Amino acid sequence: MTETHAERPAGQHLTAASGAVAGGILALGLPALAFRLGFVHAAVPVETLVYGLGILCAAFLLGAAGEAAEHDLPRSVSLAILALIAVLPEYAVDLLFAWRAGEDITYAQYAVANMTGANRLLIGVGWAAALVAFWAFHSGRSIRLPRSINVEIAVLAVASFYSLLIPLKGSISLLDTAVLFTLIGFYLYRIAQQPRVEPVLVGPIAAVASLPKWRRRAVVAALFTYAGVVILASAEPFADGLIHTGAELGIDEFLLVQWLAPFASESPEFLTAIYLVWRGNASGGLAVLISSKVNQWTLLIGSLAVAFSISGETLAGLPMDVRQREEVLLTAAQSVFAVMLILDRRLTPQHAIPLFGLFIVQFVFFTEAVRLVLSGVYFAIAAWLLLRRRAYLLLVIREGIFGGRLEDAADEQISDLRAAAG
Repeated sequence: MTETHAERPAGQHLTAASGAVAGGILALGLPALAFRLGFVHAAVPVETLVYGLGILCAAFLLGAAGEAAEHDLPRSVSLAILALIAVLPEYAVDLLFAWRAGEDITYAQYAVANMTGANRLLIGVGWAAALVAFWAFHSGRSIRLPRSINVEIAVLAVASFYSLLIPLKGSISLLDTAVLFTLIGFYLYRIAQQPRVEPVLVGPIAAVASLPKWRRRAVVAALFTYAGVVILASAEPFADGLIHTGAELGIDEFLLVQWLAPFASESPEFLTAIYLVWRGNASGGLAVLISSKVNQWTLLIGSLAVAFSISGETLAGLPMDVRQREEVLLTAAQSVFAVMLILDRRLTPQHAIPLFGLFIVQFVFFTEAVRLVLSGVYFAIAAWLLLRRRAYLLLVIREGIFGGRLEDAADEQISDLRAAAG
């Protein structure tokens, strides 16, 4: 019988390998602290790289601490904390730009760049990488997502269609915050109602979770504290360094902030998902990425308007120029496409082609015409998918929004619908 987490002995200890991994991740944050405290100095590009590694370190530690904390917190509380943890490293950089935009409006473009880049990377690279990993490790034909993912699909669908209004308005306003915060609140409420599932942990995280209660809590608290300190120390100089490095090297600062910074904050999620796929939990790996998308497309966007409003002492929304509106439109179009792609809860390695292919086009060619054309392509594919899978939409709404449970007969209906769709 395969050993489960619950069957592992409580006295499980760190192995040499997992201890080395944990130590290496912890060590990644130390150079950032040394630079921030003034013990070490280097050229701006080098310091920027060091601070980026610090944020990467903190992202890993926050995720690990959040998973271990599920053993000591009520389900609803742990889910609320994990929802914040998932995007905290991204928040650190993006909210800093939004805050500064309240003092200097030129920073508004960087807040939008970082937010749109993170969201498009998550789908275009993260989802595609998980599917490629599934094909490479298991030569599988398709991944069937659990029925519980209907909550994420439903909330992401509402958020994606609502987000189409943002580029039309030309700003991210407090009204958007109210709507998107309501959505994330509803999402947390719905998933808190789901049955508790004992987390299956491996490596250093499993070792921490297996410690006696008070030692475990102390270690988790220390991980949260250390990661928080590293983020606070790294976020501002990392953001400044990106802009200065772009200016010195003649690189478009908007593009540097849009792609490089999100790579640092999103990498842990990508690697976690790929690791779960490698372990044989492909649906779990993709579920992690889909949940992260829900968090970033609701909580992160809504928080930008709050930071801008407080910093600028205004009720006006975070303004966007023409380019930023196009970036948000393209990101919203990609989100709508992604929702339609997972509407039937089934993904195949072949789906990585449109996910990554359309992303790489926008990554390489970033002109206005390309952004608008790609937005149209995303919408066209989404409409085609909706026509083929429209019956699934009712099932998603029933389970995801209203909480209805499908009976076995309905599951047979899903199979029939899939067969009919080819």
